[in-house]
Amino acid sequence: MSGRTWEPTRKGAKELNRWLSKGKTVYTLRNTALNIAHYEDAQLYASHTFDRRSLITGEWMTGHLSASGLLAQEGTVYEQPPARREIGTPGPQVAAPTSQQVLDKLRADDRAKAVSRR
Repeated sequence: MSGRTWEPTRKGAKELNRWLSKGKTVYTLRNTALNIAHYEDAQLYASHTFDRRSLITGEWMTGHLSASGLLAQEGTVYEQPPARREIGTPGPQVAAPTSQQVLDKLRADDRAKAVSRR
């Protein structure tokens, strides 16, 4: 992963705030609760676009979070998207039959019942 990273420290928050400008997007990693979604990837990334400055502090804002708030809440911030799957994309399909497999099984069961009735 190339590009800059900012750590959740005061120095990191100052550097991130200096680097940001309107419309810049940064990325953070989020851990997945594998005990709930054991089929999911262990980490996914989320993107955050900064679109305005806070009227009170002057820090860049993404949604309701300032740059320092994003660092405090999410941890390390990356300039480039990490080599992971984005949190908003569909997950992998595992251990579930396709619709064609389900239909084939139902037809086979119907045929077996018809033969047993004779």
